[in-house]
Amino acid sequence: MGVRLYYTTVTASREVKSQQAEVMRILESKNIQYELIDISADGALRDEMRTKSGNPTAVPPQIFNEDQYCGNYVMFSEAVEEDTVEKFLKLA
Repeated sequence: MGVRLYYTTVTASREVKSQQAEVMRILESKNIQYELIDISADGALRDEMRTKSGNPTAVPPQIFNEDQYCGNYVMFSEAVEEDTVEKFLKLA
């Protein structure tokens, strides 16, 4: 599968929960299939997300196309506003 969304099911942050839900909602509304990767299931997945994104303090949601880093929530949100989600996700 192409698009991968690194997220967490264990967080006390309402902001993170809200951002994750919004990314999922938008991807589903655009019929874009994606794979969920829950970093709370394994610390190695968190480390993988941070390494791939090039940010040692990255928090979910982080979005990739296969192993290519697309961006974080802020970048995704900007792509939604500019109607360039497919380009952002490296699908176009």
